[in-house]
Amino acid sequence: MKIAMCLEPVMSPKWHYGREMCVDEAVGMRDATPEVPIWDYLTLARVKKSYEDFGYKLRVLEGWVPMDAIKRGLPEAEQEMEQVLKTIENMGALGIEVLCYGWMAVNGWMRTSNTTRLPGGALTTSFDFSLIENDPRQKGPVTISEDFLWGTLEKFLERAIPVAEKAGVKLAMHPDDPPLSPLLGVGRIMNSVENFERLLKLNDSPANGITFCQANFAAMNADVPAAIRRLGSDGRIHFVHFRDIEGDAYKMHETFHGMGRTDMYETIRAYMDIGFDGVMRPDHAPVMYGEPNANPGYEGLGRIYAVGYMRGLIEAASKERAR
Repeated sequence: MKIAMCLEPVMSPKWHYGREMCVDEAVGMRDATPEVPIWDYLTLARVKKSYEDFGYKLRVLEGWVPMDAIKRGLPEAEQEMEQVLKTIENMGALGIEVLCYGWMAVNGWMRTSNTTRLPGGALTTSFDFSLIENDPRQKGPVTISEDFLWGTLEKFLERAIPVAEKAGVKLAMHPDDPPLSPLLGVGRIMNSVENFERLLKLNDSPANGITFCQANFAAMNADVPAAIRRLGSDGRIHFVHFRDIEGDAYKMHETFHGMGRTDMYETIRAYMDIGFDGVMRPDHAPVMYGEPNANPGYEGLGRIYAVGYMRGLIEAASKERAR
C-alpha cells in the first residue's frame, strides 16, 4: 500500500510537507476554489502535470465532478453524466487510476462544529445530532427516499462501469458522513456494511469498488478490521481514507490518528490480509497551533503526524508478517 497526500490544486504548505517527507503519491481534491472543468482533456492534463512538476504522481481524483443532479434525477443529470463519463475516459488516457465519489444528495459531509477543542488544545470537527434534530427539515417529510437513491445509483453504474472498464479506471464509493438516514429530510444509503455489500452486488465488475473511509465505518459501529476483510476479499477496496473518531454516527468528534476508537494497527494488518496495494491517505486531521483553521480537517500539520504514524504501523505490520 502507498501513502499519499491529499492536495488541493492550489499549491500550499502541504505540497511541501509531503515531498519533504518523501511522499510522492497524490490525491487531487477540489476545495472551495472555482470549479475546474476537469472533464476537458487539456485541463486535466495540465492539472496532472502541475502535480508531476512538484514531484507527485496523481493517482486519485476526489470531488472534482458535479454529480448532485445525477443522484437526484434532475433535468441537469444528463449533462453531469456526460461530464463524468468524459472525465473517466480522460483519466484512463492520462493514467489516473481511481475516481472517488459519494452518493450523498443535497447535503455532503456534515459537521455541527469546526472548533471543538481536544484536550491538548487542537481544534477538530464534530457532529452532534441533537443540534439538528429540531431543524424543520429533519422533522419534515423525506424529500428524497433511499429507494430513489438506489435507483439513481443503479442507473449511474449501468452507464459508468463500461466506460471505466474500457478506460482502466476504478470507481470508489465513499461512505455517507455521518452515516445517518434520513438527514435533514434526505435519505442516505451508503451507511452500513450491508449496504456496501449491496453496492458491490449491483455490478460485479472489478471497476465497481469502495473508498474505505475508516472513521465512517467506525461511526456505523462496525468492527473496522473485520469490515475491511469482508468488503475487500475480492479486491474491490480501491482507495483508503485513514482516519479515526470518538463516538458514533449520532455524536462524534475527529481525533488525531491513533487516538480514536479504532485499532489502527489491526486495520493495517487487515489491508495486508486482503492484498491491498492501492493508495491510502491521511484524512481529517485536527488543526494545530499556528494554523488558521480556514479549511477545517484539511490543514497541514496534523498530516505530518499522520504520515509518520502510518509509516510506523506499516513497517511494524510488515515485519510481523515477515516473521
